[in-house]
Amino acid sequence: MTNPDRKIPVQSSGQGSGASLARRTTPRLRAALLGAVAAVAIGGAVAETGVMTSTPLHAAQIAPKTAPDQIAPGSFADVVDHVSPAVVSVKVKVTQAEDSSDNGDSPTSPRSMPNIPKDDPLYRFFKQFGDSNGNPRPHPRTGMAQGSGFFISSDGYVVTNNHVVENATDVQLTLNDGRNVSATVVGTDKKTDLALLKVKSGDNYPYVPFTDHTPRVGDWVIAVGNPFGLGGTVTAGIVSARGRDIGSGPYDDFLQIDAPVNRGNSGGPTFNTEGQVVGINTAIFSPSGGSVGIGFAIPAEVAKDVIAALKTNGAVARGWLGIQIQPVSAEIADSLGLKETKGALVSEPQKGSPASDAGIKSGDVVTAVNGETVDGPRELSRKIAAMGPDKKVDLSVWRDGNTKTVSLTLGRLPADKEAKAEAPPAQEDKAQLAALGLTLVPSSVVPGGSKEGVTVAEVDPDGVAAQKGLSVGDVILEAGGKPVSRPSEITAAFTAAKKDGQKALLLRVKTGDNVHFLALATKSIG
Repeated sequence: MTNPDRKIPVQSSGQGSGASLARRTTPRLRAALLGAVAAVAIGGAVAETGVMTSTPLHAAQIAPKTAPDQIAPGSFADVVDHVSPAVVSVKVKVTQAEDSSDNGDSPTSPRSMPNIPKDDPLYRFFKQFGDSNGNPRPHPRTGMAQGSGFFISSDGYVVTNNHVVENATDVQLTLNDGRNVSATVVGTDKKTDLALLKVKSGDNYPYVPFTDHTPRVGDWVIAVGNPFGLGGTVTAGIVSARGRDIGSGPYDDFLQIDAPVNRGNSGGPTFNTEGQVVGINTAIFSPSGGSVGIGFAIPAEVAKDVIAALKTNGAVARGWLGIQIQPVSAEIADSLGLKETKGALVSEPQKGSPASDAGIKSGDVVTAVNGETVDGPRELSRKIAAMGPDKKVDLSVWRDGNTKTVSLTLGRLPADKEAKAEAPPAQEDKAQLAALGLTLVPSSVVPGGSKEGVTVAEVDPDGVAAQKGLSVGDVILEAGGKPVSRPSEITAAFTAAKKDGQKALLLRVKTGDNVHFLALATKSIG
């Protein structure tokens, strides 16, 4: 059995039920999931959808907010009575094939297969119960996981987290009145960690609506769920922050709440004082595994569109530009002549992508989409994804000191690609830039290298270059907007930039399969 927690270290992408992603044992993000399973990635295709709407489950009235500076209510009991019937406990059975390739001491490992002659009677036994080569087949392992969820319609649709039901072979829901009902998985979206379930039988279930209003920092919230498998549990607190990026995916936009949530709360709702769902609990930050008052919930405005897409299509289709992008730092803004550190810098357009076909170039800065300002890469990614494929958009692009408009039609976001690290460079034909803490070699002398670019052979961990993110094996493709193939060209580019009064030199760098820009201060060169 594996550790049941879904652990997400800061700035690391999340995975599904039960899989530990933590690289260290110090403070981490843990999804509030209780169970014992291992994760297998469930890809999500992703399509534009409308906003799901619903009405409250009961006719009982809850006093509306009367003023922005509303004080704490004397009791949350009326709200809890109103919403609790719609909250469920989710119990999941999952099956995963046992990995026998990484443990030579395992009795089912191929390395522990006895050396039996083909004419031995036991050979037929091992052949029958092993693979085609006689090696024993891995035995599937089953486990149970628990989380939370809530009804969003009277006909039995239930929202929870993807990591709660990922790899599920059987899903059981325990209702507020103690009844157990079976459910099927309608669809999942790993990128937002959302899943939609459907009860197999019955109707007229109590349900709750998503809010139409974005909560403010300081608003009261109430979390209801199934912590540690205890069943319906209620906690209260406030919205501590909005727009949190916890490194779990490209569309992070979490609410941070201090209402205590723990393992098993994953997929459960967070309500406002009007009994509307403002978020879906998905992760906590904790050094111990228990609540320390820092929880993260998927906002209702994100969940509504995703859930509607899952209900209609079983998957979500997202818009796709086909560019690698990065933030605009102060040094980069200065290098490009931008007055503000806003927008998304295009480090490389992908061949055959909508952006490439429309003429988007490396070094362009996308500053607006359909006239709406883009503050950074994360906002651009969310805007484009939410529009869906086949939508026509106008991008405002900063290039060569001027703003131009590029019109294009979005594609469909393809499956993610895994970046592969390149082999370390050869240590010959060195040229040192001691002031930057760099040793560079032409990429042409690197085994498997190309004729273009200059490869980083050594990096002083305390040097300027390392502090800016350069690593051994990185390939510098351009310096100051010009292609380079020799270290001396980079030195010359620094000298020219300094002579022209530039504070920083912009480098275009390839790391593995990813290309990005970084700026190094010209004052670093004597």
